[in-house]
Amino acid sequence: MALEIGDAPPSFRLLNANPNVGGEELSLEQAFGSGGLVVVFECNHCPYVVASISRMDAMADFCNQNSIGFVGINSNDPLVYENDSFENMQKRAKKGMPYPYLHDSEQDIARAYGAKRTPEFFLFGADRRLVYKGRMDDSPRDPNDVSSRELNAAIVAILGGSEPPITVTESIGCSVKWKS
Repeated sequence: MALEIGDAPPSFRLLNANPNVGGEELSLEQAFGSGGLVVVFECNHCPYVVASISRMDAMADFCNQNSIGFVGINSNDPLVYENDSFENMQKRAKKGMPYPYLHDSEQDIARAYGAKRTPEFFLFGADRRLVYKGRMDDSPRDPNDVSSRELNAAIVAILGGSEPPITVTESIGCSVKWKS
């Protein structure tokens, strides 16, 4: 079952491929900032993620500046895509990723959140309730074609003490690669 608006986040403690940001392992409690948390399900191989990396890095920096935690979680089966192995996650993180990059090797966290695609974003407010889920913007493959930035609008709303103007969108990207 997917998380619904108003739900609390399922707990996690996962290995971090980016130990320079967050240590060797990171828990949900450690990931939260005083203003909330963004969880993005992502991977290394998906062209939608690859084309969104600089925007996700900028979003992570914006969240950090506003006391909102930001973590990436890779739940893909590396037997389906070797590029999504923990070792390849570490290689990507070493290129300067500004946020923790967690490995959901058993895919339990993706299932608990109801993640379907990469990238897919879940924003929790300071009260630890889901306030937005879906896409970052309407053009993950081409930043030049972006006309709406739903995740940013949701973050700005909660920072201002109001409800996001849009709470649910369909994420645009590759499907999570589930173990058989």
